[in-house]
Amino acid sequence: MAGILEKLGNMDRRIIFVLIALSVIIPVTTHLTFPNPVGAEPSRDMYEYVDALPSGCDVLLSFDYGPSTMPELHPMAIALATHLLRKDINVVCMALWPEGASLGQEVMSGVADSLGKAQYEDWCNLGYKTGGGIMIVRLGSSMKAVFPTDRDNLPWEEIPMLENISDLTDFDLIITLSAGDPGVPAWVMMGGDRFGVPVGGGCTAVSAPQYYTYLQTGQMVGLLGGLKGAADYETLVGITGGSAIEGMAPQSIAHLVIMGFIILGNIAYFSQKKKEGRG
Repeated sequence: MAGILEKLGNMDRRIIFVLIALSVIIPVTTHLTFPNPVGAEPSRDMYEYVDALPSGCDVLLSFDYGPSTMPELHPMAIALATHLLRKDINVVCMALWPEGASLGQEVMSGVADSLGKAQYEDWCNLGYKTGGGIMIVRLGSSMKAVFPTDRDNLPWEEIPMLENISDLTDFDLIITLSAGDPGVPAWVMMGGDRFGVPVGGGCTAVSAPQYYTYLQTGQMVGLLGGLKGAADYETLVGITGGSAIEGMAPQSIAHLVIMGFIILGNIAYFSQKKKEGRG
C-alpha cells in the first residue's frame, strides 16, 4: 500500500492533464447530461417572479457582458428571452458594455425567430451607451434623451412598442446579465434603490457570492449564478438540450476528478511524512 501511495505522490503531471482533458472531452462529445433538480434557490426566485408578470408588461433586459463570459451568461440570456417572449412580455434591450449590444441582438433575434415574434413589436434593441451608473440615472429622467435612436438608428418615435415608455419607472422589471462593472451593483443602486424598479439578474459564478446580500435585503428579486444558474433556468423554462444543461456534465466530472487528485495527493503526502518520521 505504501508503494502505491508513493507512486501516486510522484505521478507524472501529464497523466493528470490527460485525465482532466478526457473528463471534459468525453461528456461533450457524447452529449452526456445529468438530472438537474432545482430547489429553493435564487434561480427559482428569478423564474417565479418573471412567470408572475402579466402579458403585455415591459421588461428592460441589459446585456452587460462580453465574449469572454459568453459560456456562462449567453445560455441564461437565451433562457430568459425565451421565457419573456413566450409570456408575450415586451422586451426592451440595451447594454452597458460595448459588445453587449451585438450579443443581445444575436440572442433576441434567434429566440424571437423561433417563437414567431417580431422586432419593434415584441422586442427592440436600443444598443450601447457609455456612462454606467450615471447613464442609468439619466434613464430615470428620460429614456428617449439617452436613446434617441435604437441600435440600427431607427428613431424612438418610429418604434411602436416604445409608445408608452418615457423613463425607467415605466418598466415592471429590470434584468441585468452582468460580467462585472458596470452591471448588477449599478442597476441595484440606481435602477432599484433610486427609482424603485424591481431588479433581477444573472452573473458569472465567481461573482455570485458578492450579490447574495442583495437577495437577503430584498434589493434583487432573483439571481442566476454561473452555469448552474443558467442550467436551472433552462430546466424551469423547459428548454431541452440547452447548452448550460449540457455544460454541467463536463464541469461536474472535471471537478470530481480534480477533487479526487487533491484527496489522493494529500493522502500520499501525509503517508510519506509519516514514513519519514518513523525513519
